[in-house]
Amino acid sequence: MIIEDVAVPAGQHCETTALGVLLRQAGWELSEPMLFGLGEGLGFVYWDARNLDFPFLGGRSKPMTITHTLAERLGLTLRVEQTASTAKAWRNVTAALDAGRPVGLQLDCYHLEYFTTKTHFGGHVVAMYGYDDTYAYLIDTAQQGGAVTTSRPSLELARGERGPMTGRNLSFTLDVPATRPELGAVIRTAIRGNADVFLNPPIANLGHRGIAKAAARVPKWFDRSTDPKCDLPLAAMLMERGGTGGALFRAMYRDFLAECATVVDDDSLRLGQRMYAEIAPLWTEVAALITAAGESGDPAHLARASQLLTDLAAREHTAMRTLSQIQG
Repeated sequence: MIIEDVAVPAGQHCETTALGVLLRQAGWELSEPMLFGLGEGLGFVYWDARNLDFPFLGGRSKPMTITHTLAERLGLTLRVEQTASTAKAWRNVTAALDAGRPVGLQLDCYHLEYFTTKTHFGGHVVAMYGYDDTYAYLIDTAQQGGAVTTSRPSLELARGERGPMTGRNLSFTLDVPATRPELGAVIRTAIRGNADVFLNPPIANLGHRGIAKAAARVPKWFDRSTDPKCDLPLAAMLMERGGTGGALFRAMYRDFLAECATVVDDDSLRLGQRMYAEIAPLWTEVAALITAAGESGDPAHLARASQLLTDLAAREHTAMRTLSQIQG
């Protein structure tokens, strides 16, 4: 069973790419930055733990949070199914596909055969639009090939993987309401909600506090790493090209705010958008400095990255305070 008329959105981020597929099939079309922003996706986490080879800098909310928040904001009916049974997990997916509906899957991309870089990440999301006796037919980001296939055994492994951020055998579908909510009101609510979470993180690893923590920790990364020539460039690559849309999702959020400004007439929104237009290239500069440090072994690059991160913590705090003041 293969759904023939599914659009391939050429997305940059996995979860918003999958959401775009499901919503287009239901008759709604929103840009990827709009999906990301309405899902209140912008964030920051400095994640280090004993089971990690090297710290991770993340720029968005937890996996599937965008999906749940977007559904709430737009009044979508989100049906999530999860099971320990591989047989039931397959039936959950095929039932929707046989009814002509693509399905979102959360899985570990390590097992997907079209991935050339084999790294475990259990928070990857794809849209599935068909299957036959041999293959599953998926839509992933443009970077991963867009419309792709993987063998059914590999998909089963990817869906059933356990570990950090995994959603074992998780699948989901979306239904749209008969009447669309007023977009301006949804935009205002989403921007204020994202700002509130970013400005008031529950722990020091998150939000603007997390960026400041990263600024303090980055200069010590040579001591933290057993292989700086590999670890530092990899961390930087994930910031720029790990499905973030560049600048650790800041470029995508900048574009979201610019699109919102065509719908909502608000001075705080326009000012916040200009701030994020200045913030985004600084994140790209941080990634370049981290790469240069790994390649050269020169700690001066990490010192400069730390200075930029300190500046970014203050800039993003100010930008989010500005956006939190959107009226309506």
